[in-house]
Amino acid sequence: MESSNEISLVIQNIKEAFDNAKNIIVIPHSYPDGDAIGSALGIYLTLKATNKKVSLISPNGFPDFLKCLPHCDEIILANKTKSNIDDLFNKADLIICVDFNMANRMENLENYVKQSKALKILIDHHPEPENFCDYIYQTTQASSAAELVFDVIEKTGYKKYINTEIATNIYAGIMTDTGCFSYSSSNPNTFRVASELMKYGVNADIVYDSIYNNFSFDRMRLLGLSLNEKMTYLPEYKTAYITLSAKELKNYSFKAGDTEGFVNYPLSIKGVIFSAIFIEKANNIKISFRSKGSFPVNKFAIDHFNGGGHVNAAGGESYENLNDCVNKFIALLKNYEDDLNT
Repeated sequence: MESSNEISLVIQNIKEAFDNAKNIIVIPHSYPDGDAIGSALGIYLTLKATNKKVSLISPNGFPDFLKCLPHCDEIILANKTKSNIDDLFNKADLIICVDFNMANRMENLENYVKQSKALKILIDHHPEPENFCDYIYQTTQASSAAELVFDVIEKTGYKKYINTEIATNIYAGIMTDTGCFSYSSSNPNTFRVASELMKYGVNADIVYDSIYNNFSFDRMRLLGLSLNEKMTYLPEYKTAYITLSAKELKNYSFKAGDTEGFVNYPLSIKGVIFSAIFIEKANNIKISFRSKGSFPVNKFAIDHFNGGGHVNAAGGESYENLNDCVNKFIALLKNYEDDLNT
């Protein structure tokens, strides 16, 4: 969105879509994080409050520590059931996608969305979104998709439907995608939205405690292993990285979401501005990148690891084995030595 006139037109079109829709589907990205779940639940519950038929369908499951969020038990997991997925998409006249910029982030739902005749809306804060939706409300200046969901609800006149549960979900989305307001939160609107949400009775202390002090014992042990034995520091490149093999994950009873946030820890090392974690999955290596300052990890991910994301937070994947993937990463750092040491 480049001008106020364009923003106004997008909001007007979204409002008309909300007003006219009868059967709505809300979709977060695959393996949704706190922002994806919080923003999806926020818009889902808001539209549901208008007595429309609304379904929230996730491509797959989400971390246990997010199951404290209000009404998350209403989320349909597409990888667990197909009984009514076809029917929901056949009846849908509006599909709302949140927190992703590429259609393939929907994985098993991508074809459903592309083949659907429903009107499609994208609400997202990632750069350069693909053109797979009719209306796109997007800016990289926002802290999170959840912040943009609140903006959309506010600007379309649907704010009157917000209650404590809706506000809690949106707040959780903002909180988790900013590391409790420690990064990606330099825009004053982020704090304005958080302040507005608090007026609806959000208990920030309880939200924080429920999400960040609710991990399993095995997850804490896995974190200990990651920092004590699996982290490598490369001071010449101001870089540190963590590797976790499939065997190690199994030994610590890994569950989806257990490694959430691990990639941020190396950035606490004095002088480190680039951090990565390599996680061995059944068919590929999942990689997360983080940086401080101006080093663009999204470009690094796009150029070398089939990924993308934000300037300071991105992800990618590799189909090499774990050792070869890490060796490739280390070799690449030599090409970025000047950028990492400026």
